[in-house]
Amino acid sequence: MSRDTTSWMVEGDEWWVVDTPYGEMLLAGSEDELHHVLLPNATEEVRETLEDEREGRPGAVAEAEQQMKEYFAGERLQFELPLDPRGTPFQRSVWFALGQIPYGETSTYGQVAARVGHPTAFRAVGATNARNPLPIVLPCHRVIGSNGKLVGFGGGIALKEQLLAHERGVLAGRG
Repeated sequence: MSRDTTSWMVEGDEWWVVDTPYGEMLLAGSEDELHHVLLPNATEEVRETLEDEREGRPGAVAEAEQQMKEYFAGERLQFELPLDPRGTPFQRSVWFALGQIPYGETSTYGQVAARVGHPTAFRAVGATNARNPLPIVLPCHRVIGSNGKLVGFGGGIALKEQLLAHERGVLAGRG
């Protein structure tokens, strides 16, 4: 998966790598907004293409780093960040609908499609989910197939399973 940084980073964005229990994740954004989260499977390769002078932790990126640490420590159940994922109005509606899926729970692609007012657009929701620029923050890992199976996740099914297990474990620990 080779990426040209100009095709996904917003002009003026800075990037920062965060260590997580599942590997390094890359955050990109500005002082005011978070634009991208790259999962561990993409971070290493993409990092090699980034301009060193754009490495930094502007406000939104620093806040995202802190909230990610809280999420992985089981202290944060909901992200509260200024977000600006770049996409069409439909894509943005799907991505923001993902943020409404409760922590530790799952929804199907059909349920997300209905939530955004397009109940038959489950395939389009799946394609949009695959392009989510803010995974974990806008939790596409919480979307499953209509048969209850874990399907499609940019970080791989194993990571999807680990994230869902992490959330269930946090909830179980809270009683």
